[in-house]
Amino acid sequence: MTAPGPASGPPPAFLPTPAQTVGPFFGYALPFTGGGDVAPAGEPGAVILHGQVFDGAGVPVPDALLEFWQPAPDGSRAGAPGSLRRDPVNGAVAGRTGLEFTGFGRVATDAAGHYVLRTLPPGGVPYISVCVFARGLLHHLYTRAYLPGLTDPEAEPLLSSLPESRRATLLAVRERDGVHRFDVRLQDDGVHEETVFLAFA
Repeated sequence: MTAPGPASGPPPAFLPTPAQTVGPFFGYALPFTGGGDVAPAGEPGAVILHGQVFDGAGVPVPDALLEFWQPAPDGSRAGAPGSLRRDPVNGAVAGRTGLEFTGFGRVATDAAGHYVLRTLPPGGVPYISVCVFARGLLHHLYTRAYLPGLTDPEAEPLLSSLPESRRATLLAVRERDGVHRFDVRLQDDGVHEETVFLAFA
């Protein structure tokens, strides 16, 4: 008996591999109502931190997600139940009570790459910690927003170790009483320097 020879005729046709949808999908399940309201509404001394996230071409990033952590004005870090708080009766997500300082915020950027955080000045440190998630990033990025009035750049170890132009990327700019702007630039766009990002060992 002889083995069969190669099949004659054209090679079989294969269908192309289906395209895969690539994330990020930050808009699903992660953002929550009032995510930027770290301080209770109407709280005396509350401050606004806002700004935009820009990519390497200087274009606003409309689908970024930013997380913020900070101590309370008295320096405590206990916080309060926030985004993960659930109704004990039906298990539905209840979120923040709106009455307590939580120390944590999560904000998605809008179509113009803009975010808004309402919080209280941190105690014990002159900055708010920021974590950035965005398209094109394989790993999230950490940075800090140093608030005017709380920060002496020459006395702060991180700031004093940086050249002035790099230091400026970490300093929030006072726009008016209680309102500060802090933009995040994922890369140098040729006009503005990339925000200083931190590596934690």
